[in-house]
Amino acid sequence: MTGFRFVNGRVVTPAGMLDGAEIAVEGGRIAAIRPLTTTEGAIDLQGGWIVPGFIDTQVNGGGGVLFNDEPTVEGIAAIGRAHARFGTTGFLPTLISDVPSVIARALDAADAAIEAGVPGCLGVHIEGPIINVSRKGIHDPAKFRRLDPEMLALFEKPRRGKVMLTLAPEMAAVEDIAHLHKLGVIMSIGHSDADYDTAVAGFQAGMSAVTHLFNAMSPLQHRAPGVVGAALDDQSIYCGIIVDGFHVHDAALRVAIRSHALDHFMLVTDAMSCVGVDVTEFDLHGRRILVRDGRCVGEDGTLAGSAIDMTAAFRNSVNRLRLSPADASVMASAGPAGFLGLSAERGALAPGLVADWVQLTHDLQPAGTWIAGTRIA
Repeated sequence: MTGFRFVNGRVVTPAGMLDGAEIAVEGGRIAAIRPLTTTEGAIDLQGGWIVPGFIDTQVNGGGGVLFNDEPTVEGIAAIGRAHARFGTTGFLPTLISDVPSVIARALDAADAAIEAGVPGCLGVHIEGPIINVSRKGIHDPAKFRRLDPEMLALFEKPRRGKVMLTLAPEMAAVEDIAHLHKLGVIMSIGHSDADYDTAVAGFQAGMSAVTHLFNAMSPLQHRAPGVVGAALDDQSIYCGIIVDGFHVHDAALRVAIRSHALDHFMLVTDAMSCVGVDVTEFDLHGRRILVRDGRCVGEDGTLAGSAIDMTAAFRNSVNRLRLSPADASVMASAGPAGFLGLSAERGALAPGLVADWVQLTHDLQPAGTWIAGTRIA
């Protein structure tokens, strides 16, 4: 058993914040969290924080690698290394709308990455191509299609990790959505122009989330609640949010958070390959994407994912959304763990859970990342 001692800072646990603590780790899991009995060998947090490891369910790339370009174990590992520096201890490499052969490679790569023990890889997120052209965002409409038999077959094979699929319910038969739900595919509404009733039907068939709330979906209007209204009206639905100041106005996110269960929000980065490297542009499906003033845009100004990392999303949630670090931690860790069905494994600092945590400075900058009790960044 290994003990980690932290002094001069706060440790966020489900039972409340501790002023310093000792975390005992055995076999990669937390054996105990207790008050300090000695400060010998302790890490001085200097007014900082220890919070549960961040779980990001939407990671298109990082470290100069875009998952669409490198749907391989090596590509996933490179993305994971880039985001580990910013507190991400669990992630879903995310494939932006592509052809079936590339989707198959991405699904197989996630299986192989988990088998190879790539730190943090929990499965895979396939975003599109079963989406609506009217809400396409930066996705390539030439690749769009319905949830047809060929697409269904891709998701019917058992997988080693979690499989998340973002789709527009108006592009699929309700019985096919229900079929994938029974197979364990975790489905989220995104890039959808569905009306309220269609969105609700999708939820009733087994869809459990919305991908980047407010963005690329039918908005909440007083006589047409749309996907946004359907999601916020149902407290069981998980909502991914991008807190970068570009995708959604801070006030809209504050209103949404006040109207919905906090533990059903998930901070996501929607990060592109530029996170963790200093670049001013990159390519996506042959399109030139510019990195300007902290955001990613196509040459026509369309947002193209983000340049944000999870620590920045956490910090923005505190500074811009006016949440406490404990509440921001729920959205960065407990929420996504619940969405993935992993609450018994991850998402909090509690005995029995995997020993994943992040050290943050007093001003919420990244200072260290541990996965299964081993410091990796």
